[in-house]
Amino acid sequence: MFVAILGRLPKLSIAELEAMFGKSHVRAVSRDIATIDTDNLSIDALGGSLKCGKIIHVIPANDRPSLEHASHWITHTYIHQLLAVGGKITLGISAYGLSTSPRHLQKIGLSLKSSMKRHGASLRLVPNTTTALSTATSHNNKLGLSPKKRELFIIKTDDGAILITESNGAQNIPPYARRDRNRPRRDAFVGMLPPKLAQIMVNVAVGNAVKATILDPFCGTGTVLQEALLKGYDVCGSDLSQKMIDYTTENIAWLQSMYHITSTVRSLEQADAMTHQWPKAQQLDAVVCETYLGQPFSAPPSPKKLHEVTGNCNHIISQFLANIRPQINPSTILVVAVPAWRDHSGKFTHLPLIDQLADLGYRRLHLNLVSDDQLLYYRQNQVVARENKKLLDGLFRVALRKKCTMSANRRQK
Repeated sequence: MFVAILGRLPKLSIAELEAMFGKSHVRAVSRDIATIDTDNLSIDALGGSLKCGKIIHVIPANDRPSLEHASHWITHTYIHQLLAVGGKITLGISAYGLSTSPRHLQKIGLSLKSSMKRHGASLRLVPNTTTALSTATSHNNKLGLSPKKRELFIIKTDDGAILITESNGAQNIPPYARRDRNRPRRDAFVGMLPPKLAQIMVNVAVGNAVKATILDPFCGTGTVLQEALLKGYDVCGSDLSQKMIDYTTENIAWLQSMYHITSTVRSLEQADAMTHQWPKAQQLDAVVCETYLGQPFSAPPSPKKLHEVTGNCNHIISQFLANIRPQINPSTILVVAVPAWRDHSGKFTHLPLIDQLADLGYRRLHLNLVSDDQLLYYRQNQVVARENKKLLDGLFRVALRKKCTMSANRRQK
């Protein structure tokens, strides 16, 4: 049994885990923690989780466990695992869901260090400035990546149990930043889909598939395509703008120079998603895209302007969905990011097409662990959000950008 420490938007993280491992294998044990019943879990496969690890000891809720119980097990039982490794060991300790302090966690570490010293072993503690080590601190210290570099998670679940978990890695943030900021071409006007969100969308579309072919018909600068390529999937891309196709071509060439890419770019072409006929569309396993989001806003627009922008976006995306539906296989999944707009009160305006998917020939696929209205991707002070939906020919999963929701649909037969 494994644990995932969920990201900034935990419902999106849960959606990704459910798509990859199945609803019966994933359980949210607190707001920020999920357990996954699987044989193996790699943090590199996940876009929405910050850390992951394997559960090595459970103190049941019936025992009314406290941090002291966990401390006793660590200093009297876990110590033998460390002594068996030998040599100098680096250890970090993080607590989740417990009312404690960094100082208290350091006391546990110092007690363990003293015991190991009496046995002739050496332990280096990673200092806590917060009760949970940051993702960057964990990764920079290579915690969870070797027997001599370890991190323990002491997790209090909502039902009162304590899970002691040994990390097997933290999210490596710099590569995401490089793929976002260091690639040769970016364009803020057309939007900059975060690589993490693109990875989540690809995972929601195809789960743990070993092979897949993915189309992005609004490819922009190629973020979805690059994340799909990194997962070993073949890709096809198109965009209304030839400039964007040129940008994507440059960015993918850069990606191929930075990473060992074994998958194939099957096609990149300038095309209008509302009218284009994609070659071999029946062979697509998924369509994953961030659609047209409309113009950016730094403040909530007037009702008149919002009506205009909403209508324009709704027309373009509806026409795209109507156009691609007869081209793709009935089992093809669509994960689509569409816009939602936030007003001064925090209320969102959604596209009318969200309630008209059946009329377009799609059936929305609903996730079991997350409700549709919880699948918004956004940052503080953003007016436009990304809303995620999942559809099936189709399957329709729609995802949003600056504020997003995610859901699913399948095309009606």
